[in-house]
Amino acid sequence: MTKGLILKLNCPDQQGIVAKIANYVAGHAGNLIEFAQFSDSLGGKFFARLEIDTQALDVEIHDFIEGFGTLGRSLRADWHFRALPYRMKTAVLVTKTDHCLNEILWRAQMGELPVEITSIIGNRDFCKDLSERYRIPFHLIEMDGAERENGFRQIKQILDRENVELAVLARFMQILPDWFCDAYHGRLINIHHSFLPAFIGANPYRQAYERGVKLIGATCHYVTNELDAGPIIEQEVERVQHFHSPQDLARLGRNCERTALAKGIRYHVHDRTIIDGNRAIVFPD
Repeated sequence: MTKGLILKLNCPDQQGIVAKIANYVAGHAGNLIEFAQFSDSLGGKFFARLEIDTQALDVEIHDFIEGFGTLGRSLRADWHFRALPYRMKTAVLVTKTDHCLNEILWRAQMGELPVEITSIIGNRDFCKDLSERYRIPFHLIEMDGAERENGFRQIKQILDRENVELAVLARFMQILPDWFCDAYHGRLINIHHSFLPAFIGANPYRQAYERGVKLIGATCHYVTNELDAGPIIEQEVERVQHFHSPQDLARLGRNCERTALAKGIRYHVHDRTIIDGNRAIVFPD
């Protein structure tokens, strides 16, 4: 991967933003590989994601980043730089099913996701064999009944000790406490096995069957204090028929879950998402 920087930025929409940013990059002999932008006319906001080749910069990268502050402040912007190449430290939380975990591990092994999976954390041991196959540490955390709060405290200790930048709930069937969601705001991704906002909570395939839906889906979203209501990153759907049982819906839905989660993780780790209130702005690759 070419040595460079990713810049994410959002600010009030105004004239000349693109030109000012492009001129700053060109002024230091940087080369714009990508400049994806979105002007939200309803909200009056501007969002952008840039990839910059820094091989020919006329200043040190640190000075380039620091120098951007003058422009960023003049735009009243929030911005973030990430140096390339990199691998994002990621932990995966699981319960029983392993199809989503399998997808993550396979894509990481293939080099499609720039992640370093530091550990797999489960409140059941169903995925322990898979973690051992990939030689990734597995932590079994007791969370039943009165142990639930202490279990989340243990998980936080693991994430903090491993300097985890992203935690993925790969069918982790636990409701997270508010303090945990707050501690990792914008760094928790969940896969929900329905096309949100329909059928939140437990047993969505049974709910979908009882409503006689013609489409089922899966939603990859950021986790917030409100159950299954965080900013949506990616969704996938599958057409179903009246003769499909709840088990058939679950079988078909697993494909949606795997694809939506893989795409959502990819967008996040490539800094292609910007959280804007209750929604996520996504710049697909």
